[in-house]
Amino acid sequence: MINAIAKYGCLLYILLVCVTARAQNTKGNDSNTPLHALQPNYKIPYGKTTTQDVKQVMDRVLAYLAEVTPTQVVDRKTGSVITDLKKPVKDAIVKAGDFRLTSYEWGVTYGAMLLAGEVTGDKRYSEYTSARFKFLAEAAPYFRAYGNAFPDERNPFRQVLEPHALDDAGAVCAAMIKGLRGGINADLRPLIDNYINYILTKEYRLTDGTLARNRPLPNTLWLDDLYMSVPAIAQMGKLTGDRKYYDEAVKQIRQFSQRMFNKEKKLYMHGWVESMDVHPQFHWARANGWALMTMVEVLDVLPEDHPERPLVLGLLKDHIQGLAQHQSGDGFWHQLIDRNDSYLETSATAIYAHCIAHAINKGWINREAHAPMALLAWNAVATKVNAQGQVEGTCVGTGMAFDPAFYYYRPVNVYAAHGYGPVLLAGASIYSLLKNHPADINDSALMFPK
Repeated sequence: MINAIAKYGCLLYILLVCVTARAQNTKGNDSNTPLHALQPNYKIPYGKTTTQDVKQVMDRVLAYLAEVTPTQVVDRKTGSVITDLKKPVKDAIVKAGDFRLTSYEWGVTYGAMLLAGEVTGDKRYSEYTSARFKFLAEAAPYFRAYGNAFPDERNPFRQVLEPHALDDAGAVCAAMIKGLRGGINADLRPLIDNYINYILTKEYRLTDGTLARNRPLPNTLWLDDLYMSVPAIAQMGKLTGDRKYYDEAVKQIRQFSQRMFNKEKKLYMHGWVESMDVHPQFHWARANGWALMTMVEVLDVLPEDHPERPLVLGLLKDHIQGLAQHQSGDGFWHQLIDRNDSYLETSATAIYAHCIAHAINKGWINREAHAPMALLAWNAVATKVNAQGQVEGTCVGTGMAFDPAFYYYRPVNVYAAHGYGPVLLAGASIYSLLKNHPADINDSALMFPK
């Protein structure tokens, strides 16, 4: 109350001084106007964001996604709903919506919905994930039988039943384990075991066991693959209690980071190729987001007494320091983090907002130092959620390159699925932060005092 009185008193004083100056036909200057209290012309909201403000943005996203991600098996020729999931039909497909229910982007979204439901108490979020996991669990046996009945047809559930890349497996698997641990009543364990089996036994590896790909060049590490594998492995440790999964998760983090983390810039390069003696370093924003989120998700489940927990926590802190040096004045990060003439990108900014706020909420990093940048990032992201609930400014799916033009000119699109889970994650973590530590304005600056 006192702060509000002081704020409005200051504004009233400025108004009176300006009116007096005008009446006296003089200009406001340093001697008659408190210039330090004049209101800046911010491009993005800057101030005491509330949990209600955050929830309104999240609710728009939820409403949109609930409408455009149906859970039905249909006949692709007639469009009619197939309700009998005992007998395969040759023209059966999953009803198309705006997004694919089995993509890694939607694995992120499922986990985000679970977190949003937990921190806000709004069951609609967790029910979104629960309904779709139940659908996937029920549809999987149907499409397995479909594959046996129609071996020459492309199986609409191939991504689930026969993963061919870490993209197919890791993010959805991690979300399913979270859902199973959270009490979702669906037969998810066969799907989880199938995903984990692919990650641990079928994905290509370097000779030291690091998960790798043979594209675009032989023996290539993709930074994205940290998130497409490691959180699922760590979650499996939490689900089973078997420490071998934690050891494998930390091993991957250590070996990726030894090759790909730039200790001077405290940023990750996007790609590493075994045959290169010099690596062109392109610090692509979303890949750095996947790496940062990997650290957060592993720390969430890694036992406190694990000998390499300090390694993971140290990488998280260093990475956040590196990112902090490159946040734009509008709150976003650039498509290439350290190249300010590349465009400002939404999904990476949302991931950073989530991870930084989550790390504050967990007590891993200092609130006073980091919360303002996290809230600034959220306020920037919130401007990219349109009235329909679509997320604007998200870079589309991106391969790997060793020249800057590739990254500079990647398109953005509201149907780039990569933006939705991160926005909900950011909203959930910022909501939790503001609930426990409301923001304040001190001498016109955003603060998070104790």
